[in-house]
Amino acid sequence: MPTQGEVTKLLAKVRLGDTDAEERVFALLYDDMTRIAQRLFRSQRPHHTLEPSALVHEAYLKIAGAGNESSWQDSAHALAVAARAMRQVLANHARDRAAGKRGGPDRGERVTVSGVSDGEGREVDAAALHEALEHLAALDQRQARIAELRVLAGLEIERIATLVGVSPRTVELDWKMAKATLKRLLADAGQG
Repeated sequence: MPTQGEVTKLLAKVRLGDTDAEERVFALLYDDMTRIAQRLFRSQRPHHTLEPSALVHEAYLKIAGAGNESSWQDSAHALAVAARAMRQVLANHARDRAAGKRGGPDRGERVTVSGVSDGEGREVDAAALHEALEHLAALDQRQARIAELRVLAGLEIERIATLVGVSPRTVELDWKMAKATLKRLLADAGQG
């Protein structure tokens, strides 16, 4: 992971309009974005129609097109934004597959999120997780952000606490409540 100082300095340059700095930020974060994508894809079939590298590139295009780099605080914040973009890309891909787009339905392919289970060991559908996180955000924004940082970006409690601006104990409590809410929401959606 790039040092906080490196990314912070580059982000300051991005805020001043330096487009070269913007490209360097993405270059520094690329390995971490790839790590997140690979983590999300651990359980997918070998010839899945969306590969981790494609997920990284689609998320990059989504992020770069939004032009919000100047508001990023540090590398953890940038990775959180990347994780959210990847979640949206995965959810869109899952919805497209279910709707029969991109060459017709492939009922044998289910887009799941590796490392996220329904409590009974089954991995959760990406679209269902996206909807559950959106619903959680409507109930409690901070819990949803913590869940996203923990589940998708794979950040540790202390890092999340710094990013969100609360104590590690608050993150632990919010994460516990978020997990319970997500489990209930996924069960209600037929995922649990």
